[in-house]
Amino acid sequence: MPVPAFNSTTHSTFTQSPNPSWTYGEKVDTTPVGKDWLAGESAGWKVYNTAELDEANTHKLLNSGIVPRPIAFVSTISEEGIENLAPFSWFNTVTTYPPVISFRCNNNASGGLKDTAANLKKSKEFSVNIISEPFMENANATSIDAPRDFDEWSISGLTKEKCVEIKASRVKESAFSLECELYNSMDITHPVTGEHKCTLIVARVKYIHVRKDVLTDRGIIDLTKYKPVARLGDVSYGRVGDACRMAPPKWAQEEAKIQEALATVSL
Repeated sequence: MPVPAFNSTTHSTFTQSPNPSWTYGEKVDTTPVGKDWLAGESAGWKVYNTAELDEANTHKLLNSGIVPRPIAFVSTISEEGIENLAPFSWFNTVTTYPPVISFRCNNNASGGLKDTAANLKKSKEFSVNIISEPFMENANATSIDAPRDFDEWSISGLTKEKCVEIKASRVKESAFSLECELYNSMDITHPVTGEHKCTLIVARVKYIHVRKDVLTDRGIIDLTKYKPVARLGDVSYGRVGDACRMAPPKWAQEEAKIQEALATVSL
């Protein structure tokens, strides 16, 4: 089946939440959408014991179930001065103050460290660049299983930009880049076989580079201009569609409503 062309005219908009009149204790089936969602339970559940799953099937389930995932587009440099660029989708913020991020780097096909992990373990530094829609293909090209010490920048069509402190370059086309210093790394091993499968990287953010045109007057990133992409299951990428705004409730303002709702439920 042919896949439609990418629609570059689509952009993110902010909307209400799906059920803006929701009240404390209200069940999911009070809306037509909620009823349709719960109707899917009639098909039952399939429960997987990970101790009995092989690597391929475990990967398929987690890769397609934990979505969308932000992507760390990581730039490193080897001791020999060879630069490396690669995307990693098991990535997120650990804490904002102090600013710390983490990502996971799988081993290569032969079981050894990939260039990214090997480089940053030695240099203790790297940059993380966020991928936006206009250069998705450029970034995806760098995920190729190239030979060791191959410079993925050479096929990416992207531009190296100097960082403030670290030797590795940042991606000039990225509207949001981080200069990072290795905080810790953890080798993840299989609990039964003891095989080293991947490395968890934790790093402190030392500098943040933000393109001025994506910043709002409030000092936050404008989603509609930023156009970040994420990884989904299989070989799919996702873009950010409509976003709904919901502030977290505060007990001081909501206690009376909560108590009233609980009293109604108990009747």
